[in-house]
Amino acid sequence: MLTRVSGSWPWVTSYRKTECIRQHIEGHDREDISSLSCPFMCGRDGTDTGGPYGSDGWCGRMVRSREPVILMEEVIMSTFQSTAQEGAIYDARSLGRPKMIILGLQHMFAMFGATVLVPLLTGLSVSTTLLFAGLGTLLFHLITKRKVPAFLGSSFAFLGGYAAIAPMVNGQPSHDLPYACFGVACAGLVYLVLAGLFRAFGSNKVMRYFPPVVTGPIIIAIGLNLSASALNNILQTSTDDAGNTVLANPHTWWIALVAIVIVIVCNIWGRGMVKIIPILLGVLGSYGCAILYDLAIGGGFIKWETVQNAAWIGLPVKAENTVFSLFTSGNLDHGKLIAAVVTIVPIAFATMMEHIGDISAISSTTGINYIKDPGLHRTLTGDGLATTVASLFGAPANTTYGENTGVLTLTRVYDPAVIRLAAWFAVALSFCPKFAAIIEIMPSEVIGGISLVLYGMISAVGVRNLVETHCDFSKSRNVLIAALILVLSLGISNSAMGAINIPVGSMTISFSGLATGSLVGIILNAVLPGKDYVFDEGEPNDTGVDLQIAQGENLGEEMEAKKARKN
Repeated sequence: MLTRVSGSWPWVTSYRKTECIRQHIEGHDREDISSLSCPFMCGRDGTDTGGPYGSDGWCGRMVRSREPVILMEEVIMSTFQSTAQEGAIYDARSLGRPKMIILGLQHMFAMFGATVLVPLLTGLSVSTTLLFAGLGTLLFHLITKRKVPAFLGSSFAFLGGYAAIAPMVNGQPSHDLPYACFGVACAGLVYLVLAGLFRAFGSNKVMRYFPPVVTGPIIIAIGLNLSASALNNILQTSTDDAGNTVLANPHTWWIALVAIVIVIVCNIWGRGMVKIIPILLGVLGSYGCAILYDLAIGGGFIKWETVQNAAWIGLPVKAENTVFSLFTSGNLDHGKLIAAVVTIVPIAFATMMEHIGDISAISSTTGINYIKDPGLHRTLTGDGLATTVASLFGAPANTTYGENTGVLTLTRVYDPAVIRLAAWFAVALSFCPKFAAIIEIMPSEVIGGISLVLYGMISAVGVRNLVETHCDFSKSRNVLIAALILVLSLGISNSAMGAINIPVGSMTISFSGLATGSLVGIILNAVLPGKDYVFDEGEPNDTGVDLQIAQGENLGEEMEAKKARKN
């Protein structure tokens, strides 16, 4: 007699005759079946009897043969032990609907702080951001066959691209935001190209061209290029009657300090959900202090009239904020359009490595290798399409969220249906303009305090990327690649020109520092000998890239946990 694990059977690799079926197992209950019984409830001789997975022999999931396949008990048992973790819940329906709703809300709150921070830093719409965070997550789940418990929220990595193409002026959105969104939409399409390469050539060959020695310095440069904007948010200036530059609010810098302290305390000493949502708690704490300050001075610091004038229910998308408005306005600037693509698309190479790192982390958390099934080609396609669709309608780029991986670890409920429930909550919330207005009137000191930590963390993650993947800087090629990426990315951005401007006919194409540094690094790594980075999808190593504010254990604890899992 053989032992099978009941429940869903997401993927199958099949062989003929004496070789075994290795299957990814989801579920908990066990039941006995005879040695020649198909585990997918087909006929006992392996012929189809209208099982749940189709009608092409062995439920349509086996090789095109009706020969019986011998199943080995030890193979099934070892597969079960390696995938289904003790005490974990893979089907949340067993908890009941009320608990599923609470878990969905928990996931929504985990992603909320970071997701709404991006539109506040770029000038994009909060409502549109929430809408496409939810829809993007649902699209991702559809493409990945509803198997991966990942939530897609706003990506921090593209902040540098928005700042280069459409910087905010005195806290007000730039009219060039649709151009930046077009560049991000094109970056999302690059995901599809990489997904195709993974499908055609395998992950190991493709990843050799995007090693940490390239992605690490790019991430470092992203954070450092943004650092000045964080301080400008905290210390906003104005001009006095004598024409001198003075602080607009010299007595409110301490609000930013409150945000910084809360984030640090939650990150270092927090436990459970407190450690997972430091951004949200930092925003709520410092925003609360700002409200108390506003009450103390008799009002005027926070613009409550914006909330009063906002409707309770409204559409989250405005036509003038979409990319499509560029092509219908009659004022399309082709130079800006190309400059946006050239500036922002190279950032995708860093965010794709972040994606792979996140999928590796989720796989490690749940005990299920999602890099093999549904495969990186599907997860990258889902992430890329979600980013492209969101950007076309004026929302930020999407990315898989580490915060929600932290919630998975905390609750040990690994059912993707809970994540989809959180996505529907985000969609519902996007139709409330009054709620969005409460977020949009948040004082710049609150945003500045959070972003000060965030931008520093982004650069620190770039350093971690190099350290954790053991990048060998005794090799001259690695030193040269990292050096040129950093110097070009930072030097060009801070030069008098601010970019490399190349006239092409009647228009001018601008290469930002980050775009130039990224392209030079990728090309150098491709042509110089000595590529030694190895990526194995059978045992995926963390790429070290996670552009969210860190949650969970510190680096040392994470590395010890990885060693323990391998042993």
